[in-house]
Amino acid sequence: MTPAIRTHRAVLGAYLALALAAAVVLTGGPAFAKERVPGRASVILDEVVGPETGPVCALDERYVNEEPRGLRPDVLAAWHRLRTEAGKHGVRLCLNDGKRSAGQQRREFTDAVQRFGTEELAARYVLPPEKSMHVKGIAVDVQPHASAGWVERNGHALGWCRRYENEYWHFEYSPDHRTSGCPAMLPSATGL
Repeated sequence: MTPAIRTHRAVLGAYLALALAAAVVLTGGPAFAKERVPGRASVILDEVVGPETGPVCALDERYVNEEPRGLRPDVLAAWHRLRTEAGKHGVRLCLNDGKRSAGQQRREFTDAVQRFGTEELAARYVLPPEKSMHVKGIAVDVQPHASAGWVERNGHALGWCRRYENEYWHFEYSPDHRTSGCPAMLPSATGL
């Protein structure tokens, strides 16, 4: 390898390191897919892009049924367990929304600000990227309403809890929910 190529690679590497450092500073820190292991690359989940949409939900054509791509590996496994358990009870779940990248979440938030008029009102339904559990890969929106109701009544045994009173569809995963139960619901994503 020539000295010019080594210099070019070093400069490119430095730029990539600076870009990653800037992203970490701007977002408050990375969320890693797994515990960091020396010598092994980690995926920064905040930047993993989720599906923009999916096929029409067979249960209710107002919704879609996305593939659960981009969810944290433990959350993806928990999602599959939840769907399997629901199926045993004759309940089908549509994943209307799952993983979003920071950019996808920013677009959702910007659209909500336009729809509701202010960031404060928009944040009751769509959080900015740095606060969204969809960006962290641990939240799913389940549709239709009857399916979400089943998850609310039964999901805690598998680690899934509804988090907001004003969003019957929004569930977050934590293995702690299986043993300690669901935390108290907040009125909205802002807590108000």
